[in-house]
Amino acid sequence: MTDRGLVIAAVRDYYEGWFEGSAERMDRALHPVLAKRSLGQIDPNSAEVINHTKARMVTLTADGEGKRDAEAHDTHIDIEIADLHGNIATVVVRSAVYREYLHLVRANDGWKIVNALWHVTVSPDQ
Repeated sequence: MTDRGLVIAAVRDYYEGWFEGSAERMDRALHPVLAKRSLGQIDPNSAEVINHTKARMVTLTADGEGKRDAEAHDTHIDIEIADLHGNIATVVVRSAVYREYLHLVRANDGWKIVNALWHVTVSPDQ
């Protein structure tokens, strides 16, 4: 498989794993030092940055947080590789629930998401 295909496979593990509640897929997609951040998810007027680690994402996935999203919304994802150079890649993912900007690195065990910046795309009452 090409690097582009491997990057897309890692992103699919991340998103599909989230929506399926597959901690195994989530674990496989994430780099051990993942930094996943979002701004103002609780209060849109807040400058509070929420930060999640790999361990937190795997736990949330295992607890079914993403499955609840899948029950309420379309889980189709649009993956756009904005840039891929050597051992790094930048990917934009659009879904009915989230918009994410991902940075991936080629690690010894494959492409892994090392940075994620995200925002919810649905209103809280949907």
